Amino acid sequence: MIKTKDLCKVFRTEEMETTALNDLNIDIQNGEFVSVMGPSGSGKSTLLNVLGMLDSTSSGEYHFNGEEVSLHSEHQRADCRKRNVGFVFQSFNLIDELTVFENVELPLFYLKVPGAERRKRVDEMLDQMGIAARRNHFPQQLSGGQQQRVAVSRAVISNPKVIFADEPTGNLDSSNGKEVMELLAELNNQGTTIIMVTHSPTYAEWGHRTVHLFDGRIVAEATNGKPHA
Repeated sequence: MIKTKDLCKVFRTEEMETTALNDLNIDIQNGEFVSVMGPSGSGKSTLLNVLGMLDSTSSGEYHFNGEEVSLHSEHQRADCRKRNVGFVFQSFNLIDELTVFENVELPLFYLKVPGAERRKRVDEMLDQMGIAARRNHFPQQLSGGQQQRVAVSRAVISNPKVIFADEPTGNLDSSNGKEVMELLAELNNQGTTIIMVTHSPTYAEWGHRTVHLFDGRIVAEATNGKPHA
């Protein structure tokens, strides 16, 4: 599903040039759960942003589901992204002015899904995630764990091929963190590809394998045991 060849991402200012990804090669199969680890500044979030088509490459190749994304325009990347990708962030990134229902509905609105179908799918998702009772609440009225459930719901409502999760447990206590990992593992069991950045070796073990980054390069990979409950 995802394959890069000599992928580079360079950030430039008038004063300096920073190489965030350096000739990076990675191959991720459909249905995999891949954990990405590394110290701060190693390129983890940049990798997610490039693979998730939020940002462009500087050089090298990036193939997503058979498409050479590195040749796409920003508009083409955005179209591919909204059809195929879901995101879960550490800071939840919910819109404070929208209710739980409206936050989860938003991707379907952008995909021009008819109103009746949108409402049906969102109702089913909120029920599946155990937050139907909060449908009319605003994000600031929810706990951290509830907010992340809303964020996961929003990420998967459009049935994406892949979910990119950037420190999805970073702002949660251990109990809520484990719940979010269970949600991601269940989505993966249903066939969704998961690529997750984490600082936690324990949560990394939930993936099929762990990729370690340093200075924008993959320096090690390890196959993990079976994710634990």
